[in-house]
Amino acid sequence: MKPFITSTQLISYADFVELPRTQYVLIDARGGTGAFGRYLNGHLKGAYFADLETDLAAEVSDASRGGRHPLPSQRDFAAFLGSLAITPETYVIVYDDKSGANAAARFWWMLAMSGHKRISVLDGGMEEAVKKGALLNKDLPEEPEEETDAYPLGDWSIHTIGIDKVEKAILDAKSLIIDVREAYRYLGESEPIDLIAGHIPGAKNIPYLENLSKGIFLSRADLLIKYGPIVENFTAENIIIHCGSGVTACHTILAMAEAGLPVPKLYVGSWGEWSRNDKPVLP
Repeated sequence: MKPFITSTQLISYADFVELPRTQYVLIDARGGTGAFGRYLNGHLKGAYFADLETDLAAEVSDASRGGRHPLPSQRDFAAFLGSLAITPETYVIVYDDKSGANAAARFWWMLAMSGHKRISVLDGGMEEAVKKGALLNKDLPEEPEEETDAYPLGDWSIHTIGIDKVEKAILDAKSLIIDVREAYRYLGESEPIDLIAGHIPGAKNIPYLENLSKGIFLSRADLLIKYGPIVENFTAENIIIHCGSGVTACHTILAMAEAGLPVPKLYVGSWGEWSRNDKPVLP
């Protein structure tokens, strides 16, 4: 199933504050140690909490099988959406505390690749909202009056690729692998998280932070100028995006979608999985 991709992948804070509160469900997506505590300490008014570690990823028993942030089962994610009364008709807006570069992009990917038609990331995230005058709130939002049935998700697996196919893509001239980690990690100068430093042979490094300028996404036109020439000779089926754990890679997929480009494959296991399986590594 082709994901629903329009020009509404991002919403500016200025446009967000003009929306009537009844027209959307707001999600605060965060990850890392103490994420819920940070949410309790301050969030945009009315935002429900989505935890990267538990709501947007499965429990990790072995990072060599699926990486450090494997996708949850679609049944569990569908139940989570239903608990917030999110239906296929709901307009969902999601933000995080990393300028939209972390769990918000992951939430966007999971919902958009499941076929949801109305999902936007708040451009600049909580930081931009505060900069523009938003007051953070410590009150928990009211629980939905009535939970809905589990959301009828489409199959997001058709937009992912596994480790064995990534290895074959290394030798395939028709394939393009993009590594969105910071350059120092790609170059193997240092590896703060995973066991081995370096990168997948043949992968092109385009750090995801280059999608932003002062915490805001580049314009649609600039994103097209940035990615268009790089991907123009490849089909979406043969473009693979990865990061360290399958989260910030979604940020680059979001940027490409915002530019109007075909949606590439996400290698969910990413470097966390690759580096734990005796696969070829450069440099």
